[in-house]
Amino acid sequence: MHKLSTLALLPAVLLAAGCATLDPQVEVAEQRTMRPQPVPDVQSTNGAIFQAVNYRPLFEDHRARLPGDTLTVNIVERVQASQKSSTTVDKSGSVQAGITALPFVNPNSFGRASASGSSSNTFSGKGGTEASNNFTGTITATVIEVLPNGHLVIAGEKQIGLNKNVEIMRFSGRVDPRAIQPGNVVASSQIADARIQYKGQGQQAEAQGIGWLARFFLSVLPM
Repeated sequence: MHKLSTLALLPAVLLAAGCATLDPQVEVAEQRTMRPQPVPDVQSTNGAIFQAVNYRPLFEDHRARLPGDTLTVNIVERVQASQKSSTTVDKSGSVQAGITALPFVNPNSFGRASASGSSSNTFSGKGGTEASNNFTGTITATVIEVLPNGHLVIAGEKQIGLNKNVEIMRFSGRVDPRAIQPGNVVASSQIADARIQYKGQGQQAEAQGIGWLARFFLSVLPM
């Protein structure tokens, strides 16, 4: 009974493995938005106008610094890599041997008493790999956490629906506030642990996908 249950679960395991291989996922932060937290109304105990609890400079550009603040991310990701290799090996050799004379034997008897041999080995191999990726775009993300060192954990999501298709862009990462430029803008190349996902849902995305049965056979067939 145990063997039958194991055999019954085998196709499901192989199908799951095939789906995981053909549909990779980007580990974007699960929380992608956050509302600003209410500022506590702290009663002044020193009678001063300046209070460090709710202080924000008046004469500087607005920049994200608290949970719930937003900032714009300019996504400019260009990755190019290439590798080429070439190997050539050529080896050859020859050997010859023969008998020309022996005591008490007529020299004419050695007409066929000779041997020769040769060998040759040649190998030539070439290989090349090239990859190029270009991703540009803009997304506004929300600060969801402020780390003890002051860095901002941001995440954002953008959805665009057109007819029966939906384009989804997700982004998450960690920003050093010193990298935020005037206008509350930061480049994606200056964001640590960046996670970018752009995918589609709908009829167009389904037409480009592979059916579950085809995925099953691709995961079990050797070719």
